[in-house]
Amino acid sequence: MKKYSLLFLLSIALVSCSPKKEDSAKQETAAAPAVDIEARLKELNIQLVEPSVPTANFVKTVRVGNLVYTSGHGPDKPEGGTLQGVVGGDLTIEQGQEAARLTGIALLSSLKKEIGDLSKVKRVVKVLGMVQSTPEFKDQPKVMNAFSDMMVAVFGEKGKHARSAVGMVALPGNIAVEIEMIVEVEE
Repeated sequence: MKKYSLLFLLSIALVSCSPKKEDSAKQETAAAPAVDIEARLKELNIQLVEPSVPTANFVKTVRVGNLVYTSGHGPDKPEGGTLQGVVGGDLTIEQGQEAARLTGIALLSSLKKEIGDLSKVKRVVKVLGMVQSTPEFKDQPKVMNAFSDMMVAVFGEKGKHARSAVGMVALPGNIAVEIEMIVEVEE
């Protein structure tokens, strides 16, 4: 009986002395070196654009304290228009990934317009990615990986985020991808 009690007490002591995952993640994010976002965008050949005007009675971004919530954005092409189609139908997974990257550019453009300087981003917190796809298509996360990889390429560790990637039978205007995100920024 005493052996079990001693082992139990030791295990509790070890658990209470171990750093929590949340604390480790905060330390890693806080310790991340400062990134020159404008230089990083140039290096990645990412050109931000003037955000398109909302098509109804809503705004592209809403700031509440140190959080910025974005409306769903779609894949705006540099030459105008949007990348449209159904992934797994008339679009390949690679075309879906390009749609996710274009949507990332649209989101970064709206975010910059809201906060003025992307170096104020403390963390990309949460992303919801919606992929217009056939019922048989099951690789929505692979499509969204292109977006997630872009956020990490731009922001480093601050770009890592919680994410959901879901398939949709239809998206507005037949766009291939729609993404919304929540971003923590400096106040």
